[in-house]
Amino acid sequence: MTTANTAKTAEERQREIVRLARATGSVDVTALATDLGVAKETVRRDLRVLEDHGLLRRTHGGAYPVESAGFETTLAFRATSHVPEKRRIAAAAAGLLGDAETVFVDEGFTPQLVAESLPTDRPLTVVTASLPVAGALAEAEKVSVLLLGGRVRSGTLATVDHWTTKMLAGFVIDLAFIGANGISRDHGLTTPDPAVSEVKSQAIRSARRTIFAGVHTKFGAVSFCRFAEVGALEAIVTSTLLPAAKAHRYSLLGPQVIRV
Repeated sequence: MTTANTAKTAEERQREIVRLARATGSVDVTALATDLGVAKETVRRDLRVLEDHGLLRRTHGGAYPVESAGFETTLAFRATSHVPEKRRIAAAAAGLLGDAETVFVDEGFTPQLVAESLPTDRPLTVVTASLPVAGALAEAEKVSVLLLGGRVRSGTLATVDHWTTKMLAGFVIDLAFIGANGISRDHGLTTPDPAVSEVKSQAIRSARRTIFAGVHTKFGAVSFCRFAEVGALEAIVTSTLLPAAKAHRYSLLGPQVIRV
């Protein structure tokens, strides 16, 4: 009887931890112990269980939620987290443009920052499914923007479904700047929504070169739909918050890994 009650209590506690993490973006061991009225070690044990179930990623002193089929952060939320890191990464990624004349820019806040970092003093054609990316570049005189049609997802303000992928399949693009909800050596690049996954994988098929730009928290995270292997990337651009040893292990799969 006691064991069943304890198990139920642990399950309820863990549900509450996941709810808090998803609502606020992260949780802290000390604060959780106080809020839940349990010992810090109990909270740490809960976090280990939740990490094993793929719901949270632990950090020093806390955890943050993993995006999954049942949970995805909105573009508005992403625009408030790790912003200085995302700006550094975006500027470095845009610096890899080279002589590309046609570029795909993915949905998401970091790709949007990449778009804003692209040069506007030379002719450039940008293909995107993202309304914010199209809006950011629409007034640049030398930049031609092609917005892919389709169903607009409210959380990310980007188009998906067969209209989007069919239009994208008709292009040969010099360079694709791709985002992801997770990147791991075992499972590659992943995202929660199958419709988004289709657009991303078509963009990679249509592009001669592909660059992934993402913050350190994406590494090791695994979401629902796999759309590319790490080896499909020419380069990975992230920050120095990803340890050099981890970066090296990703580079062994093929891409150049740039930490800024």
